[in-house]
Amino acid sequence: MIPIAKPMIDQREIEAVTNIMEKGALAQGELVFEFEKQFARQFQYSQAASLCNGTVALHIALKAAGVQPGDIVLTTPFSFIATSNAILYCDAIPSFVDIDEDTFNISPKHLKEAILKTPNAKYLLLVHLYGQPCQMDEIMSIANANGITVIEDCAQAHGAKYDMKPVGSFGVCGTFSFYPTKNMTTGEGGMITSDNEDFILFCKKLINHGATHRYVHEVTGFNYRLTNIAAAIGLVQLQKINEMNNLRKQNANYYLKNIKNPLINLPKMDPRADHVYHQFTLKTNFRDQFVEYLSSKNIGHGIHYPIPIHQQKNIVEYLQFKGNTISDYPCAETVSNQVVSIPVHPALTKENIDYICDAINQFTP
Repeated sequence: MIPIAKPMIDQREIEAVTNIMEKGALAQGELVFEFEKQFARQFQYSQAASLCNGTVALHIALKAAGVQPGDIVLTTPFSFIATSNAILYCDAIPSFVDIDEDTFNISPKHLKEAILKTPNAKYLLLVHLYGQPCQMDEIMSIANANGITVIEDCAQAHGAKYDMKPVGSFGVCGTFSFYPTKNMTTGEGGMITSDNEDFILFCKKLINHGATHRYVHEVTGFNYRLTNIAAAIGLVQLQKINEMNNLRKQNANYYLKNIKNPLINLPKMDPRADHVYHQFTLKTNFRDQFVEYLSSKNIGHGIHYPIPIHQQKNIVEYLQFKGNTISDYPCAETVSNQVVSIPVHPALTKENIDYICDAINQFTP
């Protein structure tokens, strides 16, 4: 089976972890702080705060941005559930904005419509899905004109840029995940980026039980710290991230040139976006048969995501409990029945990619 994802781990990560294990400095320490500095430098942010995973990065980012119970947070209905769950953690209200069917990201047109319907919305939590940046020029213009604070979920977009500017630097902050399937990994881990030093310092308080110094606690915080073990892996991954992203782009470009089955729709790219291809996601009206066919050919695949967030049971029940009406989001609902991701990770060989292209081109329902 050609896997849908494969972390690029070699002897360098193994030696880095072994070194930390031998020293016994396992929990948060100097290596974590060095990882934060190097991550910010690598991706052109001035400040960064590390966390134990990407979901809690979203939670802390929303808290630090000022989200209060009952606040309305605009967000996408087409993403992993963590995006909306983080809003629920703040006892706030997710209000969804339909997506663009080509890019899978929040549509500026639908954002304008959503703001007209919910003029008391204060925040926008957007997602740069599959590694492709949102249309940040239009989105930031709309948000700024309506006094909306923007938080960027960059969990799938390490190193992506829009109009030559890194994702995670448009809004008040960006959040990242280092889950093993992501473009870079620490096993589990997360990061918050911002150009606002006070914002990051407040995040660091919240991450570490609200502490300013040892046993001095100013606010109620959480235990969301990253470990030195994870940071050791992350520092090595940072040395490799440009190479890994470039390989993803090469693989994606090969697919774009060589997959020619008219029943399979290739992903569309915004020309101003630097897509880093966390996923290479196709669309087809014959998905059930297509995924069965891929399995028969030993080609790993994923459906990201088969159920839109606004149809998930926990979200439906939460919104009903809060007395909110649940709307339809036709673009998200349509693509959720069409999308299939195929392997694009940097461990693929030329033989793998040729085999995948040939197999897809031969697919017939």
